[in-house]
Amino acid sequence: MTTATPTPGRYAIDVAHSEITFTTKHMFGLGTVRGSFRLRGGTVSLAEPPTGSRVDAVADAASFDTGNKNRDRQVLSKALLDTASHPDIAFTSTGADLDEAGAWALPGLLTAHGVRAPVTFTVARAEVDGSEIAVEATATVDRYAHGVTKLKGMAGRHLRLTATVRDRRTDGSPA
Repeated sequence: MTTATPTPGRYAIDVAHSEITFTTKHMFGLGTVRGSFRLRGGTVSLAEPPTGSRVDAVADAASFDTGNKNRDRQVLSKALLDTASHPDIAFTSTGADLDEAGAWALPGLLTAHGVRAPVTFTVARAEVDGSEIAVEATATVDRYAHGVTKLKGMAGRHLRLTATVRDRRTDGSPA
């Protein structure tokens, strides 16, 4: 894969080749928990200038997986994510900004547990391969901002998300 500027246009997230992983703390910050969510789908609309670009993505909240069935069952329950009532976690960017260090930031709104709150994904890596782009971006999410406040101390307040996403051009334009 080569690093280059992607061609403006519309791209679809290839969910089979994309993932959302996270790390957080538990047990009053003594332990680290790692896990993942599956993406349901989404689009990337690259604009010229790039600051007008937009990202929309949806993850399956019920796909929360840390490898610990008891913990996962508790997180999926009404006590925390309540995935029966709130099956999606959605992100919609409100633009794209280039910071002083040359990194792209995607500020936007993350909807989890039925509550929208601001979050910014910072692009750590972007590569272009013909009509495909691969992007890795990170963000820190405050679960309290989404009304997920139970089990304070036992479950970490902040989650560090890493979205590793592969996108394929869908608008028929040449790459």
